[in-house]
Amino acid sequence: MAELTITNANFKSEILESDKPALVDFWAPWCGPCKMLGPVISEIAEEHPEIKVGKVNVDDEADLAQQFGVMSIPFVAVFKDGKLTASTVGFQAKENILELLK
Repeated sequence: MAELTITNANFKSEILESDKPALVDFWAPWCGPCKMLGPVISEIAEEHPEIKVGKVNVDDEADLAQQFGVMSIPFVAVFKDGKLTASTVGFQAKENILELLK
Protein backbone atom coordinates (compact mmCIF):
# COMPACT_ATOMS: atom_id res chain seq x y z
CA MET A 1 0.00 0.00 0.00
CA ALA A 2 1.30 3.48 -0.81
CA GLU A 3 1.87 6.10 1.84
CA LEU A 4 -1.03 8.37 2.69
CA THR A 5 -0.70 12.14 2.69
CA ILE A 6 -1.67 13.11 6.21
CA THR A 7 -3.12 16.54 6.94
CA ASN A 8 -4.74 18.19 9.91
CA ALA A 9 -8.09 17.34 8.30
CA ASN A 10 -7.53 13.56 8.08
CA PHE A 11 -5.07 12.92 10.94
CA LYS A 12 -7.71 11.82 13.43
CA SER A 13 -9.55 9.47 11.05
CA GLU A 14 -6.47 7.99 9.34
CA ILE A 15 -4.02 7.77 12.26
CA LEU A 16 -5.66 8.14 15.66
CA GLU A 17 -8.69 6.02 14.74
CA SER A 18 -6.73 3.47 12.69
CA ASP A 19 -7.44 -0.17 13.46
CA LYS A 20 -3.78 -1.03 12.81
CA PRO A 21 -0.47 0.51 13.91
CA ALA A 22 0.37 3.73 12.09
CA LEU A 23 3.81 4.96 11.09
CA VAL A 24 3.97 8.70 10.39
CA ASP A 25 6.91 10.43 8.71
CA PHE A 26 7.10 14.17 9.44
CA TRP A 27 9.22 15.59 6.60
CA ALA A 28 9.84 18.57 4.30
CA PRO A 29 10.82 18.70 0.61
CA TRP A 30 13.94 20.81 1.33
CA CYS A 31 15.31 18.39 3.98
CA GLY A 32 18.24 16.25 2.79
CA PRO A 33 17.87 13.46 5.39
CA CYS A 34 14.11 13.41 4.65
CA LYS A 35 14.89 12.75 0.97
CA MET A 36 17.14 9.86 2.03
CA LEU A 37 14.45 8.45 4.32
CA GLY A 38 11.63 8.74 1.76
CA PRO A 39 12.46 5.51 -0.13
CA VAL A 40 12.79 3.61 3.18
CA ILE A 41 9.31 4.76 4.23
CA SER A 42 7.95 3.78 0.79
CA GLU A 43 9.46 0.29 1.12
CA ILE A 44 7.87 -0.18 4.54
CA ALA A 45 4.50 0.91 3.12
CA GLU A 46 4.79 -1.58 0.23
CA GLU A 47 6.14 -4.51 2.26
CA HIS A 48 3.96 -4.19 5.37
CA PRO A 49 0.23 -3.90 4.59
CA GLU A 50 -0.46 -4.52 8.30
CA ILE A 51 0.92 -1.03 9.02
CA LYS A 52 -0.73 2.22 7.95
CA VAL A 53 1.99 4.55 6.66
CA GLY A 54 1.51 8.29 6.36
CA LYS A 55 3.59 11.34 5.56
CA VAL A 56 3.13 14.83 7.03
CA ASN A 57 4.74 17.73 5.17
CA VAL A 58 5.69 20.00 8.09
CA ASP A 59 5.71 23.08 5.84
CA ASP A 60 2.05 22.52 4.99
CA GLU A 61 0.96 21.10 8.37
CA ALA A 62 2.86 23.15 10.94
CA ASP A 63 0.06 22.71 13.50
CA LEU A 64 0.43 18.92 13.44
CA ALA A 65 4.20 19.16 13.77
CA GLN A 66 3.79 21.51 16.73
CA GLN A 67 1.16 19.28 18.34
CA PHE A 68 3.69 16.41 18.50
CA GLY A 69 6.68 18.54 19.44
CA VAL A 70 8.52 18.01 16.16
CA MET A 71 11.66 20.14 16.42
CA SER A 72 13.89 18.29 13.94
CA ILE A 73 13.07 16.30 10.83
CA PRO A 74 12.77 13.66 9.66
CA PHE A 75 10.71 12.71 12.70
CA VAL A 76 9.12 9.27 12.52
CA ALA A 77 6.31 8.49 14.95
CA VAL A 78 4.42 5.28 15.72
CA PHE A 79 0.81 5.40 16.86
CA LYS A 80 -1.10 2.46 18.32
CA ASP A 81 -4.69 2.66 19.52
CA GLY A 82 -4.66 6.43 19.05
CA LYS A 83 -1.55 7.00 21.16
CA LEU A 84 2.00 7.98 20.26
CA THR A 85 4.05 4.96 21.37
CA ALA A 86 7.50 5.56 19.85
CA SER A 87 9.43 8.08 17.79
CA THR A 88 12.85 8.74 16.33
CA VAL A 89 14.60 11.72 14.76
CA GLY A 90 16.95 11.73 11.79
CA PHE A 91 17.67 9.18 9.09
CA GLN A 92 17.20 5.61 10.29
CA ALA A 93 17.73 2.24 8.64
CA LYS A 94 14.57 0.31 7.79
CA GLU A 95 15.31 -2.27 10.51
CA ASN A 96 15.46 0.49 13.16
CA ILE A 97 12.11 1.91 12.07
CA LEU A 98 10.47 -1.52 12.04
CA GLU A 99 11.86 -2.08 15.55
CA LEU A 100 9.81 0.93 16.73
CA LEU A 101 6.66 -0.92 15.71
CA LYS A 102 7.30 -3.86 18.05
